[in-house]
Amino acid sequence: MSFEKSEVDVVCVASWNVDLIAHISDPLRRGETKLADAFESLPGGKGSNAAIAASRMGVKVGLIARVGSDDFGQMGLDLWKSEGIDSAHVVRAESEVNGTALILVYADGDNSIAVYPGAGAGLTASHVEAAQGMLSGAKVVMASCEVPLQATQAAFQLARKVGVQTLLNPAPAIEIPDELWPLIDILTPNEEELLKLAHHNDVEKSAEILLKRGVGAVVVTLGKKGCALYRLHEPVMRVAGNVLIVKDTIGAGDTFTGALAANLALNLAWSDALTVANAAAALSTQAHGAVSAMPTRTKVLTWLRLHQSP
Repeated sequence: MSFEKSEVDVVCVASWNVDLIAHISDPLRRGETKLADAFESLPGGKGSNAAIAASRMGVKVGLIARVGSDDFGQMGLDLWKSEGIDSAHVVRAESEVNGTALILVYADGDNSIAVYPGAGAGLTASHVEAAQGMLSGAKVVMASCEVPLQATQAAFQLARKVGVQTLLNPAPAIEIPDELWPLIDILTPNEEELLKLAHHNDVEKSAEILLKRGVGAVVVTLGKKGCALYRLHEPVMRVAGNVLIVKDTIGAGDTFTGALAANLALNLAWSDALTVANAAAALSTQAHGAVSAMPTRTKVLTWLRLHQSP
């Protein structure tokens, strides 16, 4: 069977959730009820967030996703259309509710999140195979652990056959099957996720463990400390953080992942790709919600020119 390739740079095997966000002073204790200072209903889902971040970096993005038949599902379709994202391979599930994330945001900008995947849990390898033409014409395919691993594995297997780079944001951190590790060209955990995946308490040793499982490169996001790139038999590459007053960290990791995928699709060198992704993630913390503060490439490059030493 042959498939016509489409003009898409980055394909995202995507989760789509609506974020229901309550702002409170500090974390709840078990059994405690507290009045929230504010409430918002905003677009979310790690895959959708990363796709939007990539699109705002100036590349063409396509989605493989499954959404609900409710208003929240339509909200996703409308959002992607407005962002110029190809949703031809987004399936709308009849009589199923869309995914939802319940988020508590604290006064210091940190947060806690409970995610119900909804219709997204029904994404399968067959949905990926139906999008083979789009995937085959891409430069990077990315996913997170919010979508079923069988869909991610199918996408990465297809990508490997046609020379498309694969990128996995392992959030939430779950057990990864042995056969998936060698299909991952770039892994983008935060420090906590990295240690959990490797079952170790040291960052460098944990990165080495995952590299020996077959991962091509491990990019660890370190919050205010920036990020670090680990590859076998290569020196560690570190990119310093950007110190900004944080309003909300929701979506910062997704912004980093999407921006990095876009930069790699544009064939940027590692140092430039990480610098731009790092700055994009920092700028994304300047407003509440996952999408509202995600910057464009122009905004990131302008900010870097103004705030980094020559």
